[in-house]
Formats: sequence, C-alpha cells, structure tokens
Amino acid sequence: MFINTSTHFNRSRVPKLTQFNPYDWIDRSLATIERANWSRSTQVITSLPGTEVTIDGRVLLNFGSNDYLGLAGDDRVIQAAIQATQAFGTGATGSRLMSGHKQIHQDLELAIAMLKGTEAALVFSSGYLANLGTIAALVGKNDLILSDRLNHSSLKNGALLSGAKTIEYQHCDMVDLRHQLQLNRGNYRRCLIITDTVFSMDGDICPLAEIQELSIEYSSMLLVDEAHATGIFGATGAGIVEAENLVGKPLIEVGTLSKAIGSLGGYVAGSASLIDFLRNRCASWIYTTGLSPGDTAAALRSIEIITTTPQLRQQLWQNVEYLKQRLSQQLPQLRLIPSASSIICIELPDARTAMSIGSKLKQAGIFAPAIRPPTVPTSRIRLSLMATHQQSQLAQLVNAIKLIFSAAEVS
Repeated sequence: MFINTSTHFNRSRVPKLTQFNPYDWIDRSLATIERANWSRSTQVITSLPGTEVTIDGRVLLNFGSNDYLGLAGDDRVIQAAIQATQAFGTGATGSRLMSGHKQIHQDLELAIAMLKGTEAALVFSSGYLANLGTIAALVGKNDLILSDRLNHSSLKNGALLSGAKTIEYQHCDMVDLRHQLQLNRGNYRRCLIITDTVFSMDGDICPLAEIQELSIEYSSMLLVDEAHATGIFGATGAGIVEAENLVGKPLIEVGTLSKAIGSLGGYVAGSASLIDFLRNRCASWIYTTGLSPGDTAAALRSIEIITTTPQLRQQLWQNVEYLKQRLSQQLPQLRLIPSASSIICIELPDARTAMSIGSKLKQAGIFAPAIRPPTVPTSRIRLSLMATHQQSQLAQLVNAIKLIFSAAEVS
C-alpha cells in the first residue's frame, strides 16, 4: 500500500537560510594569497622556445625553461610536427580505445620502451595524467603508499586519488624510509614507493639504488618519475634508472615528453603485463583523448635526436659545470641549494625578496622565475640551464646576479 508521507513534512521546521553570495570566499582567499606574496600570474612569451625569449616586447636571456636540450625550438622537431599534422590533422579526435589511436602513437611507445630498456610503454596526454592515473590504478584503499616529502604535486595527488594510506618519508632519507616500511608494510595488501628521480625545485637526485633494494626487501612496488632526468642522464639519455645501472630491474618509470623531449604528453614504461593492465584499468588514459599527432611526432623525432646526438648532453653538463664554478668563485656568499642536475637554485629568505630579485633580474635582461611557497618550502630563484646556452650568456647571467646581490646585500 502506498503511504503519502508529504502530510508529515513540516516546512516550518526547516531552518531559513540567510541570503549571501556563495562565491564571496574566493575574494577573501585571493586577498590572503596577496598578503602572503604567493600570488601568481602568467607572462606572455611571443617567440620560439630557446635561450632567448621575448616577453612584453623585450628580448631576455631565458633561464626559466625545462627545455634542457633546446629541442622544443629545433627545426627538425618542428618539421616532424608539421608533417604529422598535415597527414593526420590537429587532434586525435577521441580516446585511444575509441577513435584516437594512430600508428605514430604505437611508434612513440616503442621508441620510449627502447630508450628505457623496458618491455613496453604507454603514452598519455600529459605527464600529470600519467602519474594520477597510474598510481590510482595500482593501489587502493587497502594499500600503502610511501612518498618522498618533496615529490611533485602529480605524485602526491595521484596518491590522494588512489585512496591508499599515504605516508611521507623525509626527503631522500633511507633510514626513515626503512623505518616506515618496517612499521607499516605488514599491515597492508600492497605497497607502492613513489619518488621523483630528479627533484624539480631543488635539482637534487634521489638515492635510487637504495630505494630499489628496499622495495625488493619489503615486497613493494616502486614507481619513479623521470620527468627531469629523461634525455639528460645515462649513457643514452634514458635517465637516472640507466645512470644507476637499474635498467631491467622491477620498477615502474613515469615521465613527461614536455621537458628535454621538447613536446607534450607523458608516458609509463615497464613490463608488458603492467602496460596491458593500465590499458584496461587506468582512467586517465582510457577516458582521455589521445595525444595530438603533432605532439606525438615531435616527441618521436626528439627521442631519435637524443639517442643519436650525445653531444647535446655533453654540452649541457659543460654549461652546468661552468655556471657553478663562476657562481662559487664570484659569489661565494650565495646560498645555492645542493644540486646534481641542470637545475640550480639560489635560496632566499622570503617570498618578498624572491619576487624583488626576480624583478631586478628581468630588468637586467634575465628571465629567471622566483619560486615561492606553497610550491616549495623556502623561496628561491630557479635557474634552469639548456645545452644551447652559450658561455657568453652564462657569463651575462653571473654578472647580473653579482650586481643585483651586491646592491641588495641579500643574506
């Protein structure tokens, strides 16, 4: 029998809401961001990627790019993108499982697997999507993630999305990682250790060999993000995994095509069974439009250049050594964050000082972004070197820093 319960509903007992603008909190939040000197804005660059960029009509020396090998503006890479666009159009038009799959996607995945020395690879529309989807597919609410405290946002948000119990271990601290494994591993079905190999805001490198040994000892999966290492480290440019002689070991490599590879997109490289599993269970791959033909072809051409032109890596490391020597000789008072990569950071006392130094560098013809909390724990100027920087450009950078810091008396 149907019972009409509407007669029992007493509207007078429902609290009356005071009228207010539900979006007011946004302005209050923005005001807080402004007071903390955390406000962010974009800068329009009106030139090709390279060691010089045009911003607001001015040509500046570029030390703010992750285009470590200078391939994003390389004509060979540009022509590959143009030809693929002419042949296949501007977009993939659908997910890879529906209508967006092209032969060049397979070709790129094969090239990545060959570079990385893995059985297979899978290409995503961005590195962020690769991390989000892969981590969420590998572990769930009954599982454990151990994550380096300074991991990239994409790794941290992938852990959050997975629903797994996540514990952060102290940055590159193997004693703490072992302690957390001893304390927690036995309480969970699966365990996934996640870490950047090169940390993008400090430039230091994780102790990967030790982490890999701990992953085996404690029956844990290991996922490493090679975003800032691929193309730069190792005999063939495969990354830290290659540099540490860990090719073929049981681990999962993720990374991006948008840094040294000079294109757009992300990838996962590993065993054939892992890649097949992700094709079936990774939401950020299954439900996303495939990488555009132009970006795919550009990445494919860049990998070919990386594997056949070791001189690019050699030149990059010469530039890194030159800049470090000049800075230490002429500006011993600078507080450089320890780095073993092409990322060199000058630590500063607060966000206001970082913004001021960044502005003065720009006035001196140098584009070098100020990085502030909450992106990083301490404010800094982040210098990113390219293989295509000329020694004269590096000398100009050092001279500008010397003048600015001498005048400012930054401690």
